[in-house]
Amino acid sequence: MPPHFSKSRRSFLQGVTVAAAMSAMTFVPREAAATSNAKAQAGRAGQAPPFPQAPLMQQPFALLPTGSIKATGWLRRQLEIQANGLGGHLDEFWPIVGPESGWLGGKGESWEDGPYFLDGLVPLAWQLDSAPLKAKAMRFIDWTLDHPWRNGMFGPRSNDDWWPRMVMLKVLTQYHELTGDARVMPLMTRYFHYQLQALPARPLSDWGRMRWQDELVSVLWLYQRTQDAKLLQLVQLLKQQGYDWQAMFARFPFTEKTDAEALRKKAGNSDAFMQDLGLQVHGVNNAQALKASPVWSVVSGSGSDREAIQHQLHMLDTYHGLPNGMFSADEHLAGRSPSQGTELCTVVETMFSLQVALAITGDAALGDRLERIAFNALPAALSDDMWSHQYNQQPNQVECSLHSRPWTTDGPESNLFGLEPNFRCCTANFHQGWPKFANSVWMATADQGLAAMSYSPCTVTTVVRDVPVVVEQTSDYPFRQSVNITVTPQQALRFPLRLRMPGWSKDTRISVNGESVTAAQGFTTIERTWAPGDTIEVTFGADVAFERGFNGALSFSRGALVYALPIKENWLLWRKRGLTNDWQIYPGSRWNLGMHADTPITVSEHPIGDKPFAGATPAVQLAVQGQYVPDWKATDGSADPIPAKAEPASDEAAQSITLTPYAGAKLRIAAFPSLS
Repeated sequence: MPPHFSKSRRSFLQGVTVAAAMSAMTFVPREAAATSNAKAQAGRAGQAPPFPQAPLMQQPFALLPTGSIKATGWLRRQLEIQANGLGGHLDEFWPIVGPESGWLGGKGESWEDGPYFLDGLVPLAWQLDSAPLKAKAMRFIDWTLDHPWRNGMFGPRSNDDWWPRMVMLKVLTQYHELTGDARVMPLMTRYFHYQLQALPARPLSDWGRMRWQDELVSVLWLYQRTQDAKLLQLVQLLKQQGYDWQAMFARFPFTEKTDAEALRKKAGNSDAFMQDLGLQVHGVNNAQALKASPVWSVVSGSGSDREAIQHQLHMLDTYHGLPNGMFSADEHLAGRSPSQGTELCTVVETMFSLQVALAITGDAALGDRLERIAFNALPAALSDDMWSHQYNQQPNQVECSLHSRPWTTDGPESNLFGLEPNFRCCTANFHQGWPKFANSVWMATADQGLAAMSYSPCTVTTVVRDVPVVVEQTSDYPFRQSVNITVTPQQALRFPLRLRMPGWSKDTRISVNGESVTAAQGFTTIERTWAPGDTIEVTFGADVAFERGFNGALSFSRGALVYALPIKENWLLWRKRGLTNDWQIYPGSRWNLGMHADTPITVSEHPIGDKPFAGATPAVQLAVQGQYVPDWKATDGSADPIPAKAEPASDEAAQSITLTPYAGAKLRIAAFPSLS
């Protein structure tokens, strides 16, 4: 973020200071009760999660403890690709999370990047049961747990900012669920008690003020396990000092592409601009804010708080929505043109917010949104081998180069594929996307049952009504529309099993042991006595659908997948970056085509490759008709905004074109002019 627009990450890193009294504090020795990683107690993975109890409000679902779900099939291959790419090797050549990291006691980076990296590395390492990845994670975990400050603070002593510790708390909750390490909850308790005393004199500010809801998730996690009344005092203080996102969206003022100059004038060039307006329109802040009202509703008991996320999404869709399920944020809210971009951090943080909100609200439509983002926007911003990523992705992306772009604030490197294009936050943070998605595809229900939230292949190991249960889900969804589920309780057991019904599915067919079950909207509940080996078969009806977008543009989807016109890609090495490279991509084929809404469409399915989303081996294709639009051009490597009235070339007939899944086409058109 340029310093004229809002407090930049760079200046924040450089400007954080610590009081002299804190710098003089000494380390607290490891408590006698603490255990090393080698002797860590068994974690809670494979057990039923706790649900909120009075005075907190009940919620319909709860995420299973991290590690309860193991990815299989294509989803496991996706995690393995991540581990073999930047996700598993970043610390070996990127000094930001290298041996001098402040989160290892060094003098290097001591702010958000270390915790960001761990927020994906920890669930990835245990998903794959990888000893090398676990060892990488444990260096950071052990240092953090073994070096608390005497006053209850933890983390590097080179700063006392609340924000990076909010991220590390999320890491510690996952780690405790995986291992049961006895050091975690005492450290969190001491920290929260310290924060309760410190916040009145040193309140939340900047990023922490905007992202208070991320800490609220961790505070409630601990409260449900300890019933410590002081934690309820802390949540009230966090809410009091945190930014009121619900109020902002109730009178949503950002109905156009962000104009930095106009906003600066509105703020009178005051600090209010830097500290408020710039942060309000920041994409990642808005992504994290989606969970604010649902999480707060657990404390407030308010139904309007619980449901407020729907209005937030409606505002973002109406004024900044894009075909891939995201909203524009490059890196501030940028309108609906599909030539605008979305920051990768915004993608993964939106996914996490939706996972949390889905559990609290029970709104099946949030699962539809989560899948559209996970299966389209997330893999689109990553190279097929996950050795490089973009900072910004565009739904209509016709070139990835150092040319200027229509970004609100970002620089010319923003849509390159590389190590740390534009800014390094996404390099550390994108790793949480796939592992956390894998950990959210099944949830527990408040009436002591289980719920399928997505149909990605996996094995669930948990406890239902005190009986161990294993659920095996096999499917090539979203590339295919059939799912097989095998339920194996240790003994015959009656409990409800809920299946999320995607809103796009027509004539969904469900059977249990061959007997038909009527599908319902939202969730289909099957309550019965389950015997070992019972099977469920689900087949979704996925028709090709088109949606109207910016200036009447046409976008096509089938099921959870969005489709795009792939543009021939010429990858050009720009510079070497340790174990990876930075790349520019230039187009090698014509892209400025328009369509009629009634174009005939033929669907063809193909084998799913070792890299499930790779553009070279698309698992599904759509054959359609398109026509050249000569007046639709590119400026500085970006497609011009889609014309509201598109005239096809008079001397060219319609031609057959092939659309492929959005994520595989790194150069693409996903929103087409609607032909006159």
